[in-house]
Amino acid sequence: MIEVHDLFEVHLTVTNLDEAIGFYRDVLGLPLAHVTTARQAAFFWIGSAGKAMLGLWAAGSAPQTVRLHTAFRVGLADVTAAPNALRSAGITPLDFDGKPTDLPVVLAWMPAAAVYFRDPDGHLLEFIAMLPHEPRPDCGIVPWRMWEAMNHESPVARVAATPL
Repeated sequence: MIEVHDLFEVHLTVTNLDEAIGFYRDVLGLPLAHVTTARQAAFFWIGSAGKAMLGLWAAGSAPQTVRLHTAFRVGLADVTAAPNALRSAGITPLDFDGKPTDLPVVLAWMPAAAVYFRDPDGHLLEFIAMLPHEPRPDCGIVPWRMWEAMNHESPVARVAATPL
């Protein structure tokens, strides 16, 4: 079988392509790669051009919709800053259970810090960063402060102190 190296592209359906373009370009800051009006689709680069892509396809306003989940890998400092940054953009940051939050949660089985939020079509988006600790699957999903207490040191401080 062919070895898969990475995920290159994911697609989401949207009800209003122009509104979705504005959200992903102007709010999330993704570089717009291409728009095809004939197909009612837009494509954004994730990271540097050619590395990964997000495609948006206009589906119109049907009575039934599908809401999907997409996670964006970001730096740990960005995950911890995400709740304030999202609120400043008029977006409610969410924890794993979909409740408003001011701090990330930690998916201890990885472990990774994450903050969730929704786009204008209700798709669940996530900012996620891997943590420099051993996985703790027995801990489940824990609040950020609990994870920090369990590890006796702030991972943000550890990452900031690590020489490049």
